[in-house]
Order: sequence, then C-alpha cells, then structure tokens
Amino acid sequence: MKTYKIALIKGDGIGPEIIDEAVKVLDAVASCCDIEFSYEEALMGGCAYDITGDPLPQETINISLNSDAVLFGAIGGQKWDNLPREKRPESGLLRFRKELGVYANLRPAVVYDELVNASSLKPEIVKGVDLMVVRELIGGIYFGEPKGRDENRGWNTMVYTREEIVRIAHQAFKIAMTRSKRVCSVDKANVLDVSQLWRDVVTEVAEEYPEVELSHMYVDNAAMQLIRDPKQFDVMLTGNIFGDILSDEASMLSGSIGLLPSASVGAKIGVYEPIHGSAPDIAGQGIANPIATISSASMMLRYALGENDAADKIDAAIKRALKEGYRTKDLAQFDAKEVCSTSEMGSIIANYAAK
Repeated sequence: MKTYKIALIKGDGIGPEIIDEAVKVLDAVASCCDIEFSYEEALMGGCAYDITGDPLPQETINISLNSDAVLFGAIGGQKWDNLPREKRPESGLLRFRKELGVYANLRPAVVYDELVNASSLKPEIVKGVDLMVVRELIGGIYFGEPKGRDENRGWNTMVYTREEIVRIAHQAFKIAMTRSKRVCSVDKANVLDVSQLWRDVVTEVAEEYPEVELSHMYVDNAAMQLIRDPKQFDVMLTGNIFGDILSDEASMLSGSIGLLPSASVGAKIGVYEPIHGSAPDIAGQGIANPIATISSASMMLRYALGENDAADKIDAAIKRALKEGYRTKDLAQFDAKEVCSTSEMGSIIANYAAK
C-alpha cells in the first residue's frame, strides 16, 4: 500500500469547511484504491497572522516542502485588509508560491452537462466547454521590480525572462498533448515589449511540439472570445496578470465559481486549491460549495501522485452527484432534487467515490 504525506492548509473563512470535505472524499477513495494518506496541518493567511504575527510562518514552508503535495483552502478577509501590505494574507500567499517554486497555475474550466443552464450564457454557447488556462504564476507584474508608490504615483514593473517563458510554455504544450493538441497563447504584443518577447519565445518552443497547433491572441480579444465562443479554446497559455483575469472569467462559464479547481505546479511541491476566495460572509453556515476543493484533490491525485484511477473515481462521483440532482445553495435554482449543506455534499460524493 502506498502512503502519501499531504500538507493541509485550511486557511481562513470557508477554508476549513471545504478542506474537511475534500479530506473526507480522499479517505473514501483511498479505501478502495490501496492507498493511504497521512495529513499534517499548517497555518497560512489571516489565521496564521493572528497566532504568529506572520501570514506565512517558516514552519508552514517546511511542512509543505516535506510533503508529497499541498491541499489548500482559501485565505484572507476584511479583518486583515488594513494591515501593512507585507503582513496581509495575500502577501503570504505570494511568498508561499515563490518559496515552493510553483510557476505554473493550471485552471480547468469545464461545464457539466447537468449544469448547462447554470451559466449566464446560452446553453448552446457553453455546452461541451472543456478548456485549461495555463497561467505563469511567480513572474510578471506581481513580482517585477521596481515597484512602489508615493503620494502622487504608483508603479509596478512587468518583467519576464526567456527562461520563465520557456518553462511555462513547455507545461502548456505538454498538457495540450494530452488533450486536443491546441494552444492559444495570450499576450499584448501590439503594445508591450515584454509580450513581444513572450510571443517570440512561445513560438520557438512550439517547434518542439509539431503535433500541437499554436495560435496567438491579444488579451482584450481573448476576453471577448471567451464569452463569444469558448469552445474554440483547448489550452490557453498566458502570463500572471492576464491569466489571473481570464481564468476568473472562464470560471463563470460553469455557472458557479464554487465548481472549479486549480493546481499550481513547478520544480518542487504542487499546491492544489479551489479558485474561489475565503468567502468570510458565509463561513460557518454550512452552505459553501465543496466541489471545487474536491476537484482540486482529484487534480492532486492525478498531477502530483500519479493516482489516475483514484482521480477518475472522484471525477465520476462529482458528475454522479450533480446528475442525480444534488446541489449546494449556490446552485439550488438549477434542477435541484435536494439542496445540500457543505458536509452533506461531501458525504454524497465520498460515498460514490468509494464504490
């Protein structure tokens, strides 16, 4: 029996609730796949600041680096918004990504047939959507120097090196090889020099993947095309700030941000988390949708641990729960047979995954 060590970072707001349900499902699928999980909890975010004075304690970095993967909930909330920037939960998250070297953020956007009416777009536009946003995560304008502000000006610098572009491009092309073999690289090369370098380097890397069709698109057009015809996309490759925006836009094709997972991978340990935030306004009410976190656990099994059968069982269990009409509050108006609490939805999926 294989045993995997998983670092659990529950975080703030609804983070503890949704992580608990993902663990429930992981334990259920482990029971029938001859695997076992050993969990170790670590602090990050506002809760870490309250206890240690640091949103990212060194112990959390150590625990994560000594694990096979990290399953992460969500951080932040208004309670900590007025702290000095370096003490805010979000600053801890940026440091965490840098420390773990997770340079590639994988964000799938899939529209379940059972929820095709949940999208704000017409069913014929979104039915069958299955795309992956590959976002560079530890470079670009969020990390570039110089940066700062005074009373009259604020400035940030958007920087990418050839090495950073090459490694994220390889991630996108390798993923495309497992899908429909199409990559659309998104930039703003008509006005940004850094984007022209991005486009040139991606084009060079594409020569190593002759089976993959490469196209380029300006980010403003890409934002429009995601709404006009999302099924044209397979893998969307882009930088940090553009990917941040486009992946959130793509998430709403599904009808709820509570459905979509993500993986942040690189040279060291991968981090698997829902793309939504900590939602402190609904924390503790038992109404958060745990599916994005459970799907993130499935991505962890697939990308970090190579346990594809277990991942397939979780994915099938999610689809079965939705097909049979189980919904959390965010999706209650869409063909719900039964509206479930966070814990009830986790238990239903865990039960199906164990079969």
